[in-house]
Amino acid sequence: MGPAWPWLLGAGVLASVCCQPFPARGDKSPGVPQHPSHQLTELAPAYHKVAPTVTSFALRLYKQLAARTPGNILFSPVSVSSTLALLALGFHGDTQTEILQGLGFNLTETPSADIHRGFQSLLHTLDLPSPKLELKVGNSLFLDKQLKPQQRFLDSIKELYGALAFSANFTDSATAGRQISEFVGKQTYGRVTDSFQELGHDTLLVLLNYIFFKAKWKHPFDRYQTGKQTSFSADDGTSLRVPMMQQRAMHRFLYDQQVACTVLQIEYSGNALLLLVLPDPGKMRQAEAALQLETLRRWGQRFQPSLLDLHLPRFSVSGTYYLEELLPLLGLTSIFDLGANFSGITGQLNRTISQVLHKAVVDMNEKGTEVGAASGLLSQPPALNTTSAPHAHFSRPFLLLLWEVTTQSLLFLGKVVNPVAG
Repeated sequence: MGPAWPWLLGAGVLASVCCQPFPARGDKSPGVPQHPSHQLTELAPAYHKVAPTVTSFALRLYKQLAARTPGNILFSPVSVSSTLALLALGFHGDTQTEILQGLGFNLTETPSADIHRGFQSLLHTLDLPSPKLELKVGNSLFLDKQLKPQQRFLDSIKELYGALAFSANFTDSATAGRQISEFVGKQTYGRVTDSFQELGHDTLLVLLNYIFFKAKWKHPFDRYQTGKQTSFSADDGTSLRVPMMQQRAMHRFLYDQQVACTVLQIEYSGNALLLLVLPDPGKMRQAEAALQLETLRRWGQRFQPSLLDLHLPRFSVSGTYYLEELLPLLGLTSIFDLGANFSGITGQLNRTISQVLHKAVVDMNEKGTEVGAASGLLSQPPALNTTSAPHAHFSRPFLLLLWEVTTQSLLFLGKVVNPVAG
């Protein structure tokens, strides 16, 4: 049996969201965003074959993280899933099948070729220039200079995932790590740095995905209204003093009685939405357990606009994860075995992946962001002619889901437990 091949996989090393206050009068569909009617065609875009599966995979991965992570959580579902799908191109046989099935795809209903074309369509659409928001997605492959990659593999990852390959000298692991970190920092405008400072001397390949998102709120918060010393109740019972943004405006929201949470939709000036889920005190686990695709769709169909008194903390959170401990729990085990057939990349067998790294960062401020059962009971917001507006005070831990509307894809998913933890 050949030697192990440590592979450091930067699964969606991403610089995240620059967030602005939510929009007051949203005309975009909430929850799992509905595809705009004027963009519907008789032949649906290929990304529709992968976007719902990406979301389902994200919710499964989130629950594994939540069971092991006591603090803030943040990751990019698009980043992690597209990196793993790209990786599948380098394997043959059962390992390739396992990766795609681990992501949640039914290969009988959606052949592997359609999956890769779906990701090609998704990444291409997300990377289209937009005058109202910055969204940059990319893939890169760093190979040790001693390797001789298969040209077919290089052609496939370039065509389907826009990935370019670079030669690196991993014998000098410190220099190689610094060079890759500088590359990531440049691609994410400095939001993700020092990602690969601990490359092992026996690392031979780094597969990297990055995503950068920056957008302004459709209706920014007034920074002069931000309270400087507002109490935020953390999960451990401690009380934190955080800057709390305030706004009284029209929003789409609902209260889900069954899940015991308030759900709020905030719009960006571009084609993106932020979904915030505020569980009732002590109900975070119940809300997390209810995170399913059908729940999101149900919320999306039931939102109603209403005048809302909103208090939302200005926050900066990040997440760094070594997913090799979690992915086997989701069915991806063979890629970490010595017997994995890796010949699709270099023609060499008996290599293995030793590490899967993902890093995400999100900043949300007054300007914007730089980065249950199907029959649940939903109460409607009060009528607009009430004398006082209902309120949503995000003064305790909450969930966030950031969507790109055109592709209906989940760019970021996370939980804010400590808004000032960084």
